[in-house]
Amino acid sequence: MKSHQQYLENEPNMRLFKKLKLAIFILTAVVYTLVSLMRMPQKLDLGIDFTFLPPVHALLNSLVSVCLIIAFITIMMKKVCLHRLFINIAMLLSVLFLFCYVAYHFTTPEVRFPEGAEHRGLYFIILLSHILLAGVSLPLILFTWAYGVTNQFKKHRKFAKWVFPIWLYVAITGPICYFMLKPHYKADQNLKNFSLIKNDQLNTKNIFLYTNY
Repeated sequence: MKSHQQYLENEPNMRLFKKLKLAIFILTAVVYTLVSLMRMPQKLDLGIDFTFLPPVHALLNSLVSVCLIIAFITIMMKKVCLHRLFINIAMLLSVLFLFCYVAYHFTTPEVRFPEGAEHRGLYFIILLSHILLAGVSLPLILFTWAYGVTNQFKKHRKFAKWVFPIWLYVAITGPICYFMLKPHYKADQNLKNFSLIKNDQLNTKNIFLYTNY
């Protein structure tokens, strides 16, 4: 296993970095496009109920935050291999979160925080900061990772100094937003069920009137 100093002596792999740089720009553009499209009122019907995903989002974000903290501790102890391992796990969990998040919002109507509900103002402050920093940090996280992978350690440290706390904040505030909104998921589902029952009753009544016309 290489020592911390041996890692620092590795030559930068600029050829690989150029490929990663292009991939980062493409991936960032794709993600931003998907996020803008998934807010459309018309949802996709894939025949699958994705309403189970919000707690999965919270779990994935929580695991990311744990991995980031461990990665920070391990690099402070100059254990580069462990640091890389937990950063890579955090990256994979984030990719899985992104897939789940897009699948949920493309297929499922949003649950909104009711007007007049307690802590609504605090919820939106946390939510807006979470969304804004998540959007800003995406390319920064990818570039920080790419600098580390290609042995550009000066740039990696420079970026990580700012990116790490932002990424950790986003990972922590995600579950906080979920738990603040959680009581309203059931209320929203009950309201939808009530609407479906009323619609079924109206349809039944219309069929009855039509057949007796």
